[in-house]
Amino acid sequence: MTVLSKDSVQFLSVCAESAGQRLDNYLIRELKGVPKSHIQRIIRSGEVRLNKKRCKGTDRIAANDQIRLPPIRVASSHTSEPTLAIPAQEFAIVYEDDVLLVINKPSGIAVHGGSGISFGVIEQLRRARPKARYLELVHRLDKDTSGLLMIAKKRSALVKLHESIRQNHPHKVYLALAVGIWPEKVRQVKCPLLKYTGAQGEKMVRIASNPQEGQRAHTQFRVLQHYAGDRLHAVGIKALTLMEATLKTGRTHQIRVHMQSQLCPIAGDERYGDYQINRRLHKIGLKRMFLHAAELTLAHPVSGDILQLTAPLPDELQQFLHHLSVVSGQSSQQS
Repeated sequence: MTVLSKDSVQFLSVCAESAGQRLDNYLIRELKGVPKSHIQRIIRSGEVRLNKKRCKGTDRIAANDQIRLPPIRVASSHTSEPTLAIPAQEFAIVYEDDVLLVINKPSGIAVHGGSGISFGVIEQLRRARPKARYLELVHRLDKDTSGLLMIAKKRSALVKLHESIRQNHPHKVYLALAVGIWPEKVRQVKCPLLKYTGAQGEKMVRIASNPQEGQRAHTQFRVLQHYAGDRLHAVGIKALTLMEATLKTGRTHQIRVHMQSQLCPIAGDERYGDYQINRRLHKIGLKRMFLHAAELTLAHPVSGDILQLTAPLPDELQQFLHHLSVVSGQSSQQS
């Protein structure tokens, strides 16, 4: 992080690790405590110079580039208070080396701050590791989804992993509990997805009525276990199905919307699920959305070695499945 001066011009020299980034994104990461709007403003006004020339926020920076910064005053409300409010926290480590960190993210924690959330996993990790030169999210998980989350410790690793993601190479497998009985013949869903803004200003996704308007999305599904019986019926739930969902593409809310499209929303999903069913599930012990990133297979961004990583179901979900087995009177048969 750069220590800012409110009285004099400063110069930043771009290190090799930061090469290839957009200028605005680089400054946003370097100038902690400075609002994004102010950074964009000083770039547009010409007060920021890249190698002594006017520049745009979208310009790509290279190693040894010189960036001129004007005097910047940072109000105390943007510096010490938010920083102190972020609690340092490490998370359960599944894999770590010099370039890559994979953690088992708990449910209920956002991966990053924004949209009314003051901090998330990445801010807490940076706080816990003040000497770390580089920590960036490789991908995202929804706040209420638990499981495997990748964080790059070098920009070169981030670029390589993003290339792999664009080619749909990482093999990601999730466990999800569906409300209802999953249609026997549905082994995959290829419905395109369209983002939109909900009534409360929240980000939403739906199946695109016109395939050309939506993003291509493909999920493979496999039934692992059915749960039914008189005790479930007594609380107004006909059946539940434990599913394995494998992402062939990685769109926002993809599994959640694809399962909803089959009239089998994820148990506990407050955005795309059934409100009444969720209330009944809460009464019998499910306090969160039942979606967990359980398996991840990828080529290491440096060595190319294949990493096969797993994160077991959190205790609260394991216990809920055990409870379902008891109330439905079923053993652990699989389909």
